[in-house]
Amino acid sequence: MKTIDCITYFNEPLLFELRLNILNNFVDEFVVCEAKYTHAGRKKELNFDINRFKKFKNKINYIVVDNEPKDLKEINLADGPKNLIYRINAQKRIFHQREAIFEEVKKNNNEDWVIYSDSDEIPNLKNFSLEKCNKKIVIFNQRLFYYKFNLCLSDNEWYGSKACRVKDLVSITHLRNIKTKKYSWWRLDTLFKKEKFIDLQIVQNGGWHFSEIKSPEEIYKKHINDEHHDEFELTGINLDDVKNMIKNRYIHYNHKADKKDLNKRWGKDVRVKLTKVNEDLLPEFIVENRKKYSEWFD
Repeated sequence: MKTIDCITYFNEPLLFELRLNILNNFVDEFVVCEAKYTHAGRKKELNFDINRFKKFKNKINYIVVDNEPKDLKEINLADGPKNLIYRINAQKRIFHQREAIFEEVKKNNNEDWVIYSDSDEIPNLKNFSLEKCNKKIVIFNQRLFYYKFNLCLSDNEWYGSKACRVKDLVSITHLRNIKTKKYSWWRLDTLFKKEKFIDLQIVQNGGWHFSEIKSPEEIYKKHINDEHHDEFELTGINLDDVKNMIKNRYIHYNHKADKKDLNKRWGKDVRVKLTKVNEDLLPEFIVENRKKYSEWFD
């Protein structure tokens, strides 16, 4: 049995370096999938450089998606608001990129474990063994950090990395969309809803979501190219706003607000404070190499 860690990649060499070093003792293969188009549909250069990670080269499986999905919707206002069509197309591009991962990992043994994460989510496998797990689905409850390794959104739970065996993998997107709640045996709707599971384990202290550990310019570039690029553009947040957010330790996004109310959830008037936390909440590798990563500490 082996463990396969999978991510989609945009341009996060620092986070991938951390991922390799934190997970190396627990993971047999790292699958990295990069696309030549952003989620917003802009053509991009390939950014992943395997030569930056020579120590781990024999464990890295790098996949390139060089084409767009064939079923993208045309921008036709008769089909709905323009931002809705943008979102649908972004989701299709994400699904297309994840499917490339699925096609690769399903070649493995049925009993092998597959972990899928966004590139800034790192599961904690130090105190949890997938090999000994008898559940179909594993979900990692992770702490959420912004801008710096020691700035935390402390009252927020983040269910990021998710895992299952190859034999239970329907698709990467399906794995990503599995609900984080563990349902009781008598919930009959779990028989009909593919995203609801009884046979599920949630791992507490399950890792770290290092969101936006980037320069202000990189953060801004990320937001105008990712899945939610349409919403970000509506907020009017600019590069100076991003710099101010980092300087004053807050985010312009309320994770607890109604998802349907954009103005309360995301915008210049939304200010959610971040908390500076102790280093004992961080991976040992980061603490041991604090000097090397000093610019990413507040």
